[in-house]
Amino acid sequence: MIEFKKKFYFYPVKAEWSYMKKAKEPKEKDITTEGKIKEAARTVFHKKGYAATRTRDIAEEAGINLALLNYYFRSKEKLFHIIMTETLSGFMQHMVVVLNDEKTTLEKKVELIAASYIDLLLRAPEVPVFILSEIRNNPAILMEKIPVKQLMFHSVFFKQHQKAVTDGRIKEPSPLHFLMNLIGLIVFPFVASPMLKKIGSIKDKDFNQLMQERKKLIPVWIKAIMKANAK
Repeated sequence: MIEFKKKFYFYPVKAEWSYMKKAKEPKEKDITTEGKIKEAARTVFHKKGYAATRTRDIAEEAGINLALLNYYFRSKEKLFHIIMTETLSGFMQHMVVVLNDEKTTLEKKVELIAASYIDLLLRAPEVPVFILSEIRNNPAILMEKIPVKQLMFHSVFFKQHQKAVTDGRIKEPSPLHFLMNLIGLIVFPFVASPMLKKIGSIKDKDFNQLMQERKKLIPVWIKAIMKANAK
């Protein structure tokens, strides 16, 4: 099974410069401080979203003063677009790896996507709400920053799905329905987790166990949906 152990984003901060290099290049920005600000912004934006976040909140999270934050990033909007793009890229990167694997079947891709994304969202449960709320407020950002349509319709997954439809193994011809069902089964519990925990009177540990169980259940449900006929 493919494992995804990296953090949710894929933009590593450069190694910290030596004191001598900083002394020789005083006008260069401190990359370590820049990375600290981005990490703080990611934490605050994911929790509060764009509208509810103040630059002062980010500065406090980073442990720096507001003037220093403004030196590195001139506006909240600029910093937000960086974090949004990295978050979307990280989210899509997981899926692209699986969708374009020529060595796995369509059924195996379902298993891999379910397992990897559940693990991913258990580590970063606030991300689905962040992405959904911000895309709803500004849907153009997804299409501008991430070529979702190209990634989807030129993928190995798409070709396998079309062949399965032609062979009669899948009754629903639209690959979008297929992916909406799969992603919905994975993401919805995390979006609705506060409500589900209250309804079921369960703690975080119990919720996490339910999500582990869904790694096996989701492929079974998707397989049943693939064979279902719409009346």
